Amino acid sequence: MTEAALLNLAPPPAATRTGTMAGERFLVLDSWRGICALLVALFHFPTTSMISQSAFVGGSYLFVDFFFVLSGFVIASSYGSRLSGPDELARFALVRFGRIYPLHVLILAAFVAFELVRLALPALHGTGAAPFTGGFDLKSLVANLFLLQGMGLENHLSWNAPSWSISAEFFTYLLFAGVVFATGRRAWIWFVAAAVTAPFFLLAFSTRHMDVSFDFGFIRCLYGFSLGALLAWFQHDSIAEARQAMVGQAGRVAWTLAELAMIAVIGMFVSVAGTNDAGIAAPVVFALALYLFAHEGGLISALLSSRPMLLLGSLSYSIYMVHIFVQARMINVGGLVERKLGLGIVGDMTLRGDQLTGFGIGSPWIGFAALMAMLIAVVVTSWFTWRFVEMPALAWFRRLSKRI
Repeated sequence: MTEAALLNLAPPPAATRTGTMAGERFLVLDSWRGICALLVALFHFPTTSMISQSAFVGGSYLFVDFFFVLSGFVIASSYGSRLSGPDELARFALVRFGRIYPLHVLILAAFVAFELVRLALPALHGTGAAPFTGGFDLKSLVANLFLLQGMGLENHLSWNAPSWSISAEFFTYLLFAGVVFATGRRAWIWFVAAAVTAPFFLLAFSTRHMDVSFDFGFIRCLYGFSLGALLAWFQHDSIAEARQAMVGQAGRVAWTLAELAMIAVIGMFVSVAGTNDAGIAAPVVFALALYLFAHEGGLISALLSSRPMLLLGSLSYSIYMVHIFVQARMINVGGLVERKLGLGIVGDMTLRGDQLTGFGIGSPWIGFAALMAMLIAVVVTSWFTWRFVEMPALAWFRRLSKRI
């Protein structure tokens, strides 16, 4: 995820290795990132509501692949010509680290604090696992601290489970920088190789279709990232020229119809492909969507360019990182209320074939209300972490990188 899009800190335009212009702002893609983050949050929140039980939300874990494709597109557009020396590599790595690590370690600390509270107050254990066991063990904590939880070294999701993707993405950043530094204009050959071989690898070795994380998360990330990088490598200029040509609103109806069709395709694809090997094509589908919406030609793009949607895009990384902690604490509180009042708020349920503790066992409407409350709580919490953690930390790391 690009810090420039969040903080208006985009570098001045500069010719990339392919002749494109870095620094181009893609506002609509930022908004899409916020939408995808919320859909991933919906996927992780267990309720009996029709929304949670729908096939679309059941396949919404695939929207993580949109993040990977977008990261590849933005990083290749912004840094394709600025990784020609050791100093540039060091600055790149430092800024990318500063983009993801401060919020990651803060949320990790929040999970550790809660485990310590559970250790001090046995009443909070309930019938669940003991503190610092299972997905919250100390060995996994070390892996999370070193961003290794998505690199195939663990055999389970742990702590802030969605953070496997930032682990995979960080090492993909480093690999991208190394490839561009070493091969220059020929870097696209390596991106093609990754984009072609990764899906076949997943088809051959994944037992959960595209839903890989702690095991093959790096391969999954490299697949989507490479497609996004290729799109930037070969299409950035044509997209920029087309955007300039559309200043006079030419073809607005056609672009709007194309955007509506793309949304329909995404909806059908996610609903159908989330439980089978077809889901491995998700990065390809999202690359097509990215290409279309990067033009910002239709009325849907105009809506996504509104200030509320752009704010949602700015909050996307925080939404992604805080939502599991917020959801878990909501279930804790709901469980306490349930034990006292027995209102059917929280209890054991089945969701997508898994036995979980979730909201709405008394009524799907309770589950729907909890789901809405969760989205509000996540967005509000995300605003605070974005404003007081993400932005200051990134600004500090950018200042530090300029000293290199």
